[in-house]
Amino acid sequence: MEQLNRFKEQVVVVTGASRGLGRGIAERFAQEGASVVVSANEEAVHDVARELEQLGVPTLAVVCDVTQKAQVEHLYAQAVERFGRIDVSVQNAGVITIAKIEDLSEAEWDLVLDVNTKGVFLCCQVALRYMIEQGRGRLINTASGQARDGFIYTPHYAASKMGVVGITQSLAKEVATRGVTVNAICPGIIATEMWDYNDEHWGRLLGSQGQGQLMQAWATEKIPMQRVGRAEEVAGLVAFLASGDAEYITGQTINIDGGLIMS
Repeated sequence: MEQLNRFKEQVVVVTGASRGLGRGIAERFAQEGASVVVSANEEAVHDVARELEQLGVPTLAVVCDVTQKAQVEHLYAQAVERFGRIDVSVQNAGVITIAKIEDLSEAEWDLVLDVNTKGVFLCCQVALRYMIEQGRGRLINTASGQARDGFIYTPHYAASKMGVVGITQSLAKEVATRGVTVNAICPGIIATEMWDYNDEHWGRLLGSQGQGQLMQAWATEKIPMQRVGRAEEVAGLVAFLASGDAEYITGQTINIDGGLIMS
């Protein structure tokens, strides 16, 4: 896409940025001129930062476990030390496991809720310190279609993403007069590494055979547009919510799923 530079001189933090949606979101902001801080709990995030630098924008990679408050505080402190401010923070880090209820372990429940819900809370809490002091900021949280309609074999994931919506709404009300907007997105079936995992494990439990077959079947049978989404399409929505065009939007949770869930 043509570089628009609408985020030039803005600083954007993206968690879960080593792959999938997070990587696509970070690329979009870099393409539009932002200084980008990419974070994930794996060293591969440094490779992402080096690739983004090829677009001619400053980048910073920070390895961070979003379930650990000290590491989250370090992430945002590093961002501010390097770039002086935080304009946009995208809470995207997330995990999923898929299991029948009799096989779903307490450890799996705790992991998914810790990363997907506690991680969003901690990142929002720390980012808000800087944004409120600045008098302006954008928090954008990645929920899921499961925040609207829980799928089979993933009660823990559905609970975690419904929690993200609750955090978004509560914080939006609290900081609405302080220059900060808080919104969430609900991606549907998007072609990412996570959906490769989903396809394999849901497919096994639902009796579908073959990589990609379940995703394609759901796309054909359930999605009005009859195709899966792309990471860059989700990134476009995030960029809009971070832009000046979304100045009067807060507390909202927006589906991006080809019409899979209409509400």
